[in-house]
Amino acid sequence: MSETSKDKVRAAVRGRYGEIATLQSGTCCGGGASCCTPADMAAASAALGYSADELAAAPEGANLGLGCGNPQAIAALKAGERVLDLGSGAGFDCFLAARQVGSTGQVIGVDMTPDMLSRARANVEAGGHANVDFRLGEIEHLPVADGTVDVILSNCVINLSPDKGQVFREAHRVLRGGGRLAISDVVALTELPAALKADLDAYAGCVSGAALVDELEALLLAAGFSRVRIQVKEESRAFIKEWFPGSGAEAYVASATIEAIKD
Repeated sequence: MSETSKDKVRAAVRGRYGEIATLQSGTCCGGGASCCTPADMAAASAALGYSADELAAAPEGANLGLGCGNPQAIAALKAGERVLDLGSGAGFDCFLAARQVGSTGQVIGVDMTPDMLSRARANVEAGGHANVDFRLGEIEHLPVADGTVDVILSNCVINLSPDKGQVFREAHRVLRGGGRLAISDVVALTELPAALKADLDAYAGCVSGAALVDELEALLLAAGFSRVRIQVKEESRAFIKEWFPGSGAEAYVASATIEAIKD
């Protein structure tokens, strides 16, 4: 993909999630135009594996009903750890992680959408979350120093990047030795039809940017990670079907958990 094409993808993604950030009610992941009420968003997140306690703990307005899984469930966060969330949005996963790492830990959220960042920072101020910091940046060029992070989270964001290899190289750079990835994302189970793959709306809606499982594993290994584990969640096809009704997207992509270690 040329740099011009990559920029077009980033512009489409930034535009879509900027619109989501400014909507009073938020919106669900996928390409549909329907907005979600807070109850809808909570139900969507519960279906992805978030507990009632987690949903209640997040600040009002942090959960926008986005995502394709619950990276908290595989992160095994510990008190005092430094956590980085790639594509942090309004901060839902960041605030949940902050509870687990406690006052001796820190959570950093990085997002390329200014409106999302403003919403997340407002949530920090409203809740007095001293151990959470949000930074503007692309996940391919992280505003984080080398070897300073223990755990990297991400929820249905890396599929949106037009340069996933660079994302994983950056993730490896900022992790400490022994640091780990705990990611929920959409993966391709087979090659997508050309028309669907070229659809920018489907790309911004977490479908056409999905990489094949074998490709993701190869990119992670090439970036220097070991103990790579990608587990496809077949049951996720049910909610992916609702993202682009009639497109057949659920036949090509599914949610997965992605884990790896920096030795």
